[in-house]
Amino acid sequence: MRVASIAWAMEIPGLQIYLFRRIFDDLVKNHVEGPTGYRNLLHPWVERGKVEIIETEIRFWNGSKIHLCHCQQEKHRFKYQGAEIHVLLIDELTLFTDKIYRFLRNRVRMTNIKLPKKYEGRFPRILCGSNPGNVGHLFVKKTFIDGQEPLRIYRTAPSEGGMMRQYIPARLDDNKELLKADPNYMDRLSGLGSDALVKAMRDGDWNVIDGAFFDRWDEDTHVIKPFRIPAEWTRFRAMDWGYAKPFSVGWYAIADGRYGAFPRGALIRYREWYGIKTDEHGKFEDDKGVRLDVEEVRDGILARSKGEQFAYTVCDPAMWGSQSGPPPAETLYNEGGKGIKSLKKANNARVGTGQNPSGGWDQMRARLNGQMCSDGQKRPMLYLFQNNIHAIRTIPALIHDEDRPEDLNTDMEDHCADEVRYACMSRPIIIKRPQDKPRAPRAGHVESGTMIAPPLGTPEGWQAPQKDLDR
Repeated sequence: MRVASIAWAMEIPGLQIYLFRRIFDDLVKNHVEGPTGYRNLLHPWVERGKVEIIETEIRFWNGSKIHLCHCQQEKHRFKYQGAEIHVLLIDELTLFTDKIYRFLRNRVRMTNIKLPKKYEGRFPRILCGSNPGNVGHLFVKKTFIDGQEPLRIYRTAPSEGGMMRQYIPARLDDNKELLKADPNYMDRLSGLGSDALVKAMRDGDWNVIDGAFFDRWDEDTHVIKPFRIPAEWTRFRAMDWGYAKPFSVGWYAIADGRYGAFPRGALIRYREWYGIKTDEHGKFEDDKGVRLDVEEVRDGILARSKGEQFAYTVCDPAMWGSQSGPPPAETLYNEGGKGIKSLKKANNARVGTGQNPSGGWDQMRARLNGQMCSDGQKRPMLYLFQNNIHAIRTIPALIHDEDRPEDLNTDMEDHCADEVRYACMSRPIIIKRPQDKPRAPRAGHVESGTMIAPPLGTPEGWQAPQKDLDR
């Protein structure tokens, strides 16, 4: 990036280049100082009076400039509201959010610049580099990598900027100069202590995430082919509300242990409805809701639930609050007797406390981790049908909050995760204590070794099947 920016600045008079790093200290350490930093690379031109480096601005004799920028918080993006960016360079793009990137991309334009013939049609331009992982992993993977043939050049849709785009993958093996200068680099990389991080850094593998909040997620294990849900299995729904942001609704069945390899009490998320906005090409717009009214959401849920009986529907506690008018929960429930019945407020405990050591994320992890069954096999207690595309897309990409490691980073697309958390908290699992005496499993039963608690706030007049409550 630095070499390209210097070459372009020298060859194209008046060029305005903006190089971004999320944090200012990283900007200085990575791009200004060091043997390959701007100060060292440009030293001969500075000595000859051709270039000036004044704080975070590099000025060339021909009117070109390289602006060294940072955007630590999303609100800082507005500092560049009036900028005319001819070349946008972003180092470690996954450190940025989609919101910051899209705003900066909107500032990329070019007027009154005479391009040399060899550069015609190649400016303005954007160049981003990044390793996998961090807060922007999901949007970068979806925007630049998923479904794209490496090195192929194609034009994006207007909603994506309408520019020509190319994905250039990189592996450690591609960096011959580094390996030649530092033959032991691979050994030090292998000593990072995280297999996921080593694989991501060595192979440029975007399907692994270091620091993943749900590090036991395994698509081969937790994602299953759809099958006909047995009529006698208890069913319920869970919902995370959203208007400007996406809402998430999940349909769940509780396995009774008599079919296949699913332990008794395992949750199967067999249907989803995710309210995310799409562009004219059907591409998802990151973390933007469809802005449906509560009535439209209610009718959509009922239409997707025809012919099924549900024990309860557990919902986002925020739906019981309202600044004006009736709260969303009231609208969902009351509609001439046709609304969603057995509506329950979700237990919103995200992390454990002294009084309640098991929080929602603990419950979700416990179900993903699975438990030992009577046949000696360890099996998950949570499964998702393959048609749950948004849960499968977003949940594995979630990472820890740096300031509160026991919680996930809420700047990411966490709506499906919240909804699944509500579902898990409505059916909390309790690991059997060592002193509990095991009992012989019923014929054809796959016992999980857990006790399944009844749903929170069991609806009036509804009795849970004894098979879901006994031990």
